Amino acid sequence: MDQAKAMDNMYRYQRYIYDFTRKYYLLGRDRLIRKMPLKAGDNVLEIGCGTARNLILLAKKHPDVQFYGLDASQEMLDTAQAKIDAKGLTGRIILKQCLAEQLDYEKTFGLDKPFDAAFFSYSLSMIPPWSDAVDTALVNVKKDGFIHIVDFSDQRGLPKWFQWVLQNWLSLFGVHYPPGLLPYFEEMEKQGKGSLDVEGLGGYYAFLADFKVK
Repeated sequence: MDQAKAMDNMYRYQRYIYDFTRKYYLLGRDRLIRKMPLKAGDNVLEIGCGTARNLILLAKKHPDVQFYGLDASQEMLDTAQAKIDAKGLTGRIILKQCLAEQLDYEKTFGLDKPFDAAFFSYSLSMIPPWSDAVDTALVNVKKDGFIHIVDFSDQRGLPKWFQWVLQNWLSLFGVHYPPGLLPYFEEMEKQGKGSLDVEGLGGYYAFLADFKVK
């Protein structure tokens, strides 16, 4: 699992300062958390959950929802589990080490039905086979369920110099916005696989997307 090893190497020490440093430039995460249409009894998965920051906030906001998280890095999951336990949310959030493209709701989490919703928070831009991750999420979410995404965009509304600086800086951390990502969802919408809603954030510094599965 080369990808998992690479993530462990990257986050072996970063995980201790990850939440503090990322809050300044991972825009839209809290907006995504506020707008997710969750219901009591739902099973909700974060793909690429990192330190479980988002899952902890969601679990506090929705006490009748069961949350799950997967990540390629066991180092990150160790930190995540410690945070979950410290917040008294043990059992409310279930974590598993798994690559996004290898997710299977039955084999990975022992569930007997697909998730009601799954979301990617600044993780697709770090997953090399991002289209495989999207396809896998699609088959692991029930009909009429949602796939939610918040991630970097193409910065089309921002100065060229800012785009260059940001994209080169992010590349140092293995982050590369896939320009084909939104067109991929648009094509799935055309094929009748779901309906897409997209919102640009800060001159398309980032974007929020909701895909309702059909």
